[in-house]
Amino acid sequence: MAASTFAATGGWLSPRQVFAKTQGIVDMIRDAAAKTPINVHKTRAGVSILEGSGGNIAVLTGADGKVLIDGGITASRPRLLEALAGLGKEPIRHLINTHWHFDHTDGNEWLNAEGAAILAHENTRKHLMEVVKVEDWDFEFPRPPLAAVPSETVGDEMSLKLDKSTLMLKHHPNAHTDGDISVSFGEANIVHTGDLYWNGIYPFIDYSTGGGIDGTIKAVEDILSKVTAETIVIPGHGHPLSKKSELDDYRTMLVDIRGNVAKLKTEGKPIDEVIAAKPTAAFDAKWGQFVISPEFFTRLVYLGVAET
Repeated sequence: MAASTFAATGGWLSPRQVFAKTQGIVDMIRDAAAKTPINVHKTRAGVSILEGSGGNIAVLTGADGKVLIDGGITASRPRLLEALAGLGKEPIRHLINTHWHFDHTDGNEWLNAEGAAILAHENTRKHLMEVVKVEDWDFEFPRPPLAAVPSETVGDEMSLKLDKSTLMLKHHPNAHTDGDISVSFGEANIVHTGDLYWNGIYPFIDYSTGGGIDGTIKAVEDILSKVTAETIVIPGHGHPLSKKSELDDYRTMLVDIRGNVAKLKTEGKPIDEVIAAKPTAAFDAKWGQFVISPEFFTRLVYLGVAET
């Protein structure tokens, strides 16, 4: 959307102006979830991935019931229930939110009604307890019902034993938001990164709730240090089955673009001149084909680079 608006107007618009000229990203994503089929990707050791309801959802199925990593969007409920039933008769018992954004937590209320206890980082719980405005979306999210708010929280890290699997929850501060956690399935050698990693797509960084480009890079580097070539890496968005080499390519993209933007900002160039210099050009063909356009991503990186 941002790319097409930039081309049509001959100048750069802020994200809030872009979304004001469109249906709006929140409504767009909700509408898509109401129509999109749920694709089920079975992996190993009882872990599957549900694709098509906002962020990618991981499901661990076993004797302790189903454990979901992220809850998707409520509009997908009938198709999600059908997909979950296809994985087995086990009830839904646990839901872990990787962060607070609606495309990962909108399903919290109905999943809680199905029997899921909700766990998230303490900052995610804080954001879900209040009205939050995401400036770059020009959208104010109301406080959700209490049933949608996590009843349990994790601080820096936590280990859980569920369905004969060891789940390691790790907080990555000031990255995509201030409440991001990655979830590793130890025995299966699988990690769900949440929105710390967007596979083949420029990511959104939410400065309204504590995100930053430097924290995002640090989080990706931390995850890379703990995975192997055999690890299945589940991104928050993009094709749900990824691997270490692709995550490493993502890191390279983030680091190189940050360096390009930082150089221009250090030279004293304002945001419009930095965007015009196309610091993302080497990566646009691969990474710039989704809702976060090259111009939008340049702005996000610029916001997070300190003045020198």
